[in-house]
Amino acid sequence: MNDLMDKIVALCKRRGFIFPGSEIYGGLSNSWDYGPLGVELKNNIKQAWWKRFVNLREDIVGIDAALIMNPKVWEASGHVANFQDPLVECKKCHERFRADSIKEEVCPNCGARDSTTPERMFNLMFKTFIGPAEETSNIAYFRPETAQAMFADFRSVLDTSRLRLPFGIAQIGKAFRNEITPGNFIFRTREFEQMEIEYFIPPPKQDADWQGVFEVWRKEMLSWIKDDLGVNLDKIHEHEIGTEERAHYSKRTIDFEYDFPFGRSELYGLAYRTDFDLKNHERYSGQNLKYKDPETGEEFIPHVIEPTWGVDRSVLVVLLDTYNEQEGRVILKLKPSLSPYKVAVFPLLANKPELIKEARKVYLDLKKDFMVAWDDRGNIGKRYASQDEIGTPFCVTVDFQSLEDEMVTVRDRDSAKQDRVKINELKEYLTKRI
Repeated sequence: MNDLMDKIVALCKRRGFIFPGSEIYGGLSNSWDYGPLGVELKNNIKQAWWKRFVNLREDIVGIDAALIMNPKVWEASGHVANFQDPLVECKKCHERFRADSIKEEVCPNCGARDSTTPERMFNLMFKTFIGPAEETSNIAYFRPETAQAMFADFRSVLDTSRLRLPFGIAQIGKAFRNEITPGNFIFRTREFEQMEIEYFIPPPKQDADWQGVFEVWRKEMLSWIKDDLGVNLDKIHEHEIGTEERAHYSKRTIDFEYDFPFGRSELYGLAYRTDFDLKNHERYSGQNLKYKDPETGEEFIPHVIEPTWGVDRSVLVVLLDTYNEQEGRVILKLKPSLSPYKVAVFPLLANKPELIKEARKVYLDLKKDFMVAWDDRGNIGKRYASQDEIGTPFCVTVDFQSLEDEMVTVRDRDSAKQDRVKINELKEYLTKRI
């Protein structure tokens, strides 16, 4: 990892965003736990996504499906047969790698040249067993993607919601892939979280029909990156995936790539899955998964446009894109709506009971509406620096003057500008800016 990634990893551990998983036992390869600040940032991203794409829309509803599904789901979807990566092993150090990660026939671990075994295919699904007996008939899998539950639940959602095409089913949830070479902090992990929509449309009579919907979602995804995450679009690149590289179900796929410190790589994806999934699930299950047009009476299998967002990669990109160093201090310039804490409250001095009492009143009142930090350690300058480092957009200081005029000093993280605000107008002042 380069210098910026090292700084982000150190900041995350030092301030409670993200810790190495199982660290007291020496950790587990590429396993990460979200700490007190990290879980708030992650939840804020998920809540912003859910509000934008579910709560504020009339054509999308949500589900929350089980992690382990009937194994026939993965036969129908093609994952049992096709969800594989090419695996090679170094004959010298015996480390295993994805074949496409080997450059110039040199082992990434020990540097041996021309020492890898021939490629063999490795299925990425995590296998488990249902019930007490570890028998072939009891094999099941942790889901490698959230999409299939939305296809399996298509009929139930349709019957209970009375939606008409076009409409979408959304889900936020965990997925599991037994990656051969995970790495780059939380960029590629074996356990990760997705925000995903399956957007169902009538069978296109011409390419322009599905291409128009695809373009709408392409713009929506760019808007989310810019407006909701606050990420600089200059670092975003659209990569059209070629026919040979596309997933078996896709007729068109775009990857939205970001300029990570370790190189340009995938952030989100947008795919046109045609009718592949519902058609196969109807065939394997024997259930009717057709949509009946209420006006014409025509029955057909809908086609699907699938926008997919990675939660963990969203967190990483937000941290990378907002990390700043000014005069030796770290400032995370997070969008206020995403910041773990929206405001921090300080008594000017920590040894003055009258200031503590008044500051606690302000703190407890603001906590009814915002995530609020309490900080009475060290001098004001150090407190500002501490809050800047975790991205808190506003700091409120209660001083001796506050006891007389019932006003406090509000300091803005990005501009360092300070305003005197009446305590009874503080909530309105902050709400407008958050």
